[in-house]
Parts: sequence; C-alpha cells; structure tokens
Amino acid sequence: MCFLRRPGAPASWIWWRMLRQVLRRGLQSFCHRLGLCVSRHPVFFLTVPAVLTITFGLSALNRFQPEGDLERLVAPSHSLAKIERSLASSLFPLDQSKSQLYSDLHTPGRYGRVILLSPPGDNILLQAEGILQTHRAVLEMKVNHKGYNYTFSHLCVLRNQDKKCVLDDIISVLEDLRQAAVSNKTTARVQVRYPNTKLKDGRNSFIGHQLGGVVEVPNSKDQRVKSARAIQITYYLQTYGSATQDLIGEKWENEFCKLMRKLQEEHQDLQLYSLASFSLWRDFHKTSILARSKVLVSLVLILTTATLSSSMKDCLRSKPFLGLLGVLTVCISIITAAGIFFITDGKYNSTLLGIPFFAMGHGTKGVFELLSGWRRTKENLPFKDRIADAYSDVMVTYTMTSSLYFITFGMGASPFTNIEAVKVFCQNMCVSILLNYFYIFSFFGSCLVFAGQLEQNRYHSIFCCKIPSAEYLDRKPVWFQTVMSDGHQQTSHHETNPYQHHFIQHFLREHYNEWITNIYVKPFVVILYLIYASFSFMGCLQISDGANIINLLASDSPSVSYAMVQQKYFSNYSPVIGFYVYEPLEYWNSSVQEDLRRLCSGFTAVSWVEQYYQFLKVSNISANNKSDFISVLQSAFLKKPEFQHFRNDIIFSKAGDESNIIASRLYLVARTSRDKQKEVIEVLEKLRPLSLSKSIRFIVFNPSFVFMDHYSLSVTVPVLIAGFGVLLVLILTFFLVIHPLGNFWLILSVTSIELGVLGLMTLWNVNMDCISILCLIYTLNFAIDHCAPLLYTFVLATEHTRTQCIKSSLQEHGTAILQNITSFLIGLVPLLFVPSNLTFTLFKCLLLTGGCTLLHCFVILPVFLTFFPPSKKHHKKKKRAKRKEREEIECIEIQENPDHVTTV
Repeated sequence: MCFLRRPGAPASWIWWRMLRQVLRRGLQSFCHRLGLCVSRHPVFFLTVPAVLTITFGLSALNRFQPEGDLERLVAPSHSLAKIERSLASSLFPLDQSKSQLYSDLHTPGRYGRVILLSPPGDNILLQAEGILQTHRAVLEMKVNHKGYNYTFSHLCVLRNQDKKCVLDDIISVLEDLRQAAVSNKTTARVQVRYPNTKLKDGRNSFIGHQLGGVVEVPNSKDQRVKSARAIQITYYLQTYGSATQDLIGEKWENEFCKLMRKLQEEHQDLQLYSLASFSLWRDFHKTSILARSKVLVSLVLILTTATLSSSMKDCLRSKPFLGLLGVLTVCISIITAAGIFFITDGKYNSTLLGIPFFAMGHGTKGVFELLSGWRRTKENLPFKDRIADAYSDVMVTYTMTSSLYFITFGMGASPFTNIEAVKVFCQNMCVSILLNYFYIFSFFGSCLVFAGQLEQNRYHSIFCCKIPSAEYLDRKPVWFQTVMSDGHQQTSHHETNPYQHHFIQHFLREHYNEWITNIYVKPFVVILYLIYASFSFMGCLQISDGANIINLLASDSPSVSYAMVQQKYFSNYSPVIGFYVYEPLEYWNSSVQEDLRRLCSGFTAVSWVEQYYQFLKVSNISANNKSDFISVLQSAFLKKPEFQHFRNDIIFSKAGDESNIIASRLYLVARTSRDKQKEVIEVLEKLRPLSLSKSIRFIVFNPSFVFMDHYSLSVTVPVLIAGFGVLLVLILTFFLVIHPLGNFWLILSVTSIELGVLGLMTLWNVNMDCISILCLIYTLNFAIDHCAPLLYTFVLATEHTRTQCIKSSLQEHGTAILQNITSFLIGLVPLLFVPSNLTFTLFKCLLLTGGCTLLHCFVILPVFLTFFPPSKKHHKKKKRAKRKEREEIECIEIQENPDHVTTV
C-alpha cells in the first residue's frame, strides 16, 4: 500500500487517510472471509439458526406470561409521587381516604365505578328512584367463593366512626330526593348545591366529582343546582394484601361489570358506563388480542412485496424466493428473541407489539442490500467468490448500522430510562438486533449460497429445472419462451450487467435519475424542503406529553368510553389533592392561619381547619393558645355529628396530660377545564416548590400523580440519550470511517428526518408517550440505515461531476432502499384497522419515519448534494494528470523506437 502526499497537505492528514484506508480494508477483508466461510459451509449456517429458533420458540410458548402491574410498567420508576404516597399512607391509610382522595382513573386497590347518564334535556336528579334501585342491586349482588356468598358489605372499606361501608355522599342526596318525592313534596324543597352541598346530617360535602353536567339556578348566590346530566358512584373494596381477598375482589368486580351490562338493557332511559380496577389492565392487553390477525396480514403483505420486488423477467437471475426467505429470516430471528425474553422471566405487554415492525424494517434492509450486492458482482466468477464479494461490499455498512441500533436501544435500556415499558422494549430490541444480524449473514447467507449455485448451474429460479437452450426455446410457444427465458434475447453481448433489467433498477437509471437532477426540478425541491422544515419546526413548538394512560388502550374499550364521558361531564374540578402537614404546627397562631389560607387560595378546600375556625367564630369561643385550641377541638368540635368525619384527618399525640397535633391533612380541589390532565400537572408543579419555601412543611398527593410526575422528562430522556449516543459515535468516527464529509452529511440528514418526524407527528395529534418515544429512537436508526450507504457511496465516487456521482449512488443503492421502505410502509397498513390508540400511534409514527426517510433519500439529498460539498474537482485533476502522464510515456516510447510508430 503506497500513499503519495499531495503538495501542501499536512502530515497528519496523510496519517488519518492511511488509518481510514486500513480500517476500511480490514473490515472488508473480514467480511470477505466471513462470506467465504458461509459459502463453504452453508448447511451448518442454515442448521444452527433453525435449531435455535425451534428451541427458543417452544420455550416462548411454554413460558408466556402477561405483565400484571400496569403502574410499574407505564408510571415513572423514580417518581417523587411514590415517596409522597408512602409518607401519606404511613400517616393516614389510603383506605380511609377513598371517599375524599377521588381520582380520575388511577385509584389504588380494587373498586367498581359507574356513571349514569340521562338523555339530553333530562334532569337525572328526577330519576333518584331508578338510580337507587341500581345502587341496591350492587349492594345485594353476591359472589360465591368456596361455598360462601360474599356481598359488598363483606368486602367494602369501613368508616372508623361507625364501621359502616364508605359510600359516596351523592347516595345521601339521592335518598333525600326520593323521600321528598314519596312524601309528595317538590324537589325544590331539597336544595342541592354545587360543588359543596349540605347533607341531612349537617355535614358539608364536596360532590364535584359525583354530579356532572350541572346547570345552576340563574342568579343563585348559594350555587343551587337546577339540573344535572350525570352521576358517578364508586364502590371501594377493602384490600388486606391476601391472595384470597384479592381473588374474591376480582370476582366481585367481574360480577359488577356484568350487572351493569344487564341493567343497561333494562334501563333504556339511562346510559350506564362501568369501570373496575382491572379494566385498565384488561383494555391495555386487549390491543395484543385485537392485533393478532392484523400482524399476520402485515406479514403476508411484506412477504408478497418482497417476493415481487425481487423478481425479474429473467428466469435465471430473478430471485423471488430470496425475497421471501429474507423476510422469513427476520421472522425466525424475532421468534428466537421472544424465546430468550420469556426464558429470562420476561413478561409480555402490548408495547412490545412494535418490535416485529422495528426489527423487520432493519432486517429486510440487510436482506435487500445483500441481494443488491450479489447482483453487482461479476457473473463470470464462481458463486463462492461472488458471495464473498457481496459480503465485503454490503456487510461493512450493515455492521455499522446494526451497531448503532444496538448502541441507541442499549442506552434506552440503561438505568437512566425512567419508564419501565421503554426499558423492557429497548432490552428486547437489543437482543432482536443481535439475532437479526446473526441470522442475516448465516441463515440468509446460506440461502443466497444455494441460490447462487442454482444460478451458476443455470437452473430456473422458481421451478428449479434446467433452462433449455435458445435453439430449443425458439421452437416453443411464446408463453413457454416467456416463462423459461433467461434474458439472452434482451441482453446484448457487450452488456456487462444483465441485472440492470430489474424493473426498479431500470426505472431509476432510465427515468428517475435524469428527472430528479434536472435543473428545472431543483428549485421546486428546495421549496418543498422549506415547506417541510417549516411544518416540522411549527410542530416541534407544540409538543405535549402523553401522561394520559388512555393513549395506550384499545379505542373501543369500556375504559376509553368511560374516560370520554367522565372528561365531558366531570372535568370542572381536578382530582382531590391530599394536602398533608407532616410536622407539628401552631394552628392557633394567626400567622400560621394566614399562611394556610394563602396556600389554599384558588382552591375549593375541604378543610377541618376552616370548619373549625368557623365553628369558633359562630360559637363565639376564643382559642388563641395551644391548650384552648386543642381542648375545644377535642371536646366540642369533633364530638358534633357533622364534624366527626374530621377525626380521620388529625393525628394527636399525648405527652402526660398535654395533647399535641403532630400531623393533619386537608383536601384541595382546583377548578379545571376540558384539558384537565395538563392543568393538574401545572398545579402539582406549583404546589411542590411551595412546600420547600414556606414555613409549613407539607406534601401533596393524589393517586394519579404517580403517573403524571415528571412524565415529560421521563419519556424524553431516552430519545435524548439515544440521539447523543448516535452523535457521539458519528463524531468519534468522523476521521476514521470512509470519509469525514460522509459522517457530516449523515448527521445533517438524520437530524432533519428526526425533527421532521417529531414535528409532523405532533401536528398529527400524537403526544409524547412511551410508544412515540420508542418510535423516535427507531427513527434515528432507520434514517442512518438508509442514508448511510447512499451518502458514503456518493462521497467516495470518482465521477467528473456531483450529478454523475449522485446518479451512481442512486443506481447502486436506490433499488434496495426503495424495496425496503415500500415493504415497510405496506406492512404498516393493517395497523390502521386495529381499533387501538396504541396501534394508531405506532402507525402514525412509523408512517412518518418511512415517509420522511424516503423523501430525503430520493428527493432532498439527490438535489442538495449536487450543489454542496464534497467537490469532485480533485478527481478531474487526478484523471487529467494520469492521462497526461500516460501520453508522455507513450511519446517517449515512440521517440526511442521510431520503428513502432506504424504499429502505434
């Protein structure tokens, strides 16, 4: 190997160039030897992957187990809300808080919940009798376990003061309305206020989450209710942590849902929407059940597309079965990866539904590139040498892209990832990529060896019979000639590459390359890119996180229907936020009272402190010191029936004869709009800093905070880490691999595609949840997979102009890129027919990934590379210098040997 130093070139540049050449040739030599090894032992490399697939595939069937803990899967792993929940539960058991700590869809423990909705224009408060009949049916419902019948009274959460079941206060309101109707009184005599109403026992109750679609009496100062559309009732079950109790509770929830469906048929004047604690888990896994047949259809479509796109009119060189076997190679590698996952005690969840599509997009790219590499080899070589040449041509780039897949998804599987679903997905994807790479060069390589042997021996690519001679074909009918023709009739004797008759190759060479590089097309491409960049930038400014778990459920499931009705009629108020003061506080101090009022300002407060202050004011009692304050609180305030429920909100400690308040809790409710999820997160972000800056030490908690806490940060970190990893790798290899400008263009292209997918998916109403984040990580790799071969071939091309270089690059890699992206996009179509929000998100993101990559590879890069560096002028100078040197040598030889002038 000899390197000539250009005049003026620094010595360091020569060393970098030498190092690049050594690395490149070393990798090519390794891949060449790998190809020779596979071509010499095809049976071994075919058998080993097949045995692994059978072994691990059977293990996957035996060990299949779904994930049962939805919170662990989709809630941030390291969440401050989980610490706050532990502290709140240690002070005040959550079972005693369920009538107040009301949440949208994320209530801990087991429960049954129902929304009763009246027809438009009707007042549901006038149907109190029918609603109470439904309520009594729930209370009388029996669940049999080991010969004993359990009712709600056996399983319910009990109140401390009277050991009765915890029931929503709206039940008391409905009973008052029913009694008024029975005694022939007008319902106006029973005054219902909203959101706080006074009950028959004197208690002041918040019913903002139990009465929906409220219309208030005009000009009513006390917020009296004129009519309402919906009522929401929750039945909480006790949880002791025992398996038997949990089993009985699960049976009760199943019977509850069946009862609601039965009552819906009987009550045509009311619409019933039911929900149980297992509903979210069931509807999350329902996506996998709904998508089974669609995934099979997708596989059939990919198989068909790969088979057709690998075919030619030439029956000798056509490779339809190689396209088919390439897709099957990726499938068996995915099955093997699934077996390894289940053997290592992995549990299946619906987010893993994206792995077959992710792995297929990368694996088939290697298949089509290897097939294109085979077609670029010389036909006069033995098939083993052709295999080795194809490996040295293709496997270098495929190794690099597979490594980047492994790096990015490996970083997604790191401890920095705070969403368990993302971490599990990335772990499985890493295993799938490794197996994919192994199966491509072994199993598919062996298939390529057998196909090459058949081609060398002139066997038909479909029927595996000897191709007859041209003289024999001339005596046969036209249809026989068409089926058995090897292309000699269309191929001239001086044509070096008969594979150019492949229809995609022919289209790119004869039509597309000339059109896209036309000077009149380039301005429109620039305008198109500016439009693309504008929409992408606009979308990136509107990114919103997808903390709502509804985005992961089947779209026609009861949970989604329930959530939609709840969002429509019960969105006026946020979930009740528990406000826990966990340190002793001087509640009798006026400054402390003012601080509490300031913290609670802007909220609807359910507070023993406010009620106690009003009690002191009405009773004209002075309690300005500790002893009076606590004495009146215990002996007078908490003894009254209407205030007894506040006993659960105060923790006393006694030291001798002196009592102290060591902790207490209040309840806060924020006024919200239809976009309640975002507003609750904003409330949480405002309250937490106050707990550190104020003199009052408190925490705030609601069960839904576990899912919302730092969700946007948790889901964006994996894609940031993956992007940083890709950038770091490309920068580190900037002066080592192939050409520095190739890496530079690759970084620009990947960034453009990633930002385009991010912005356009936001404009397409896709939020940043765990599925979209996984798709964004995949977009990084998918873009590199397709842009890298095109760019590196361009920067290394030695044609006279950039236009000729880009034409050469498209002609060399355009067929494989178009085959793979077309198969990928066609395979996504069945996802559109799966009624699930999860698959809708997957379809949208992957469609944008494939579309943006296709746009860059075939439209944007072919135009932009024609008037941006690298320049090809030095190649012209080299060729001119070599030509001049040859002419001088010839002249010298002629002068020395004048007798040879005639011969020359």
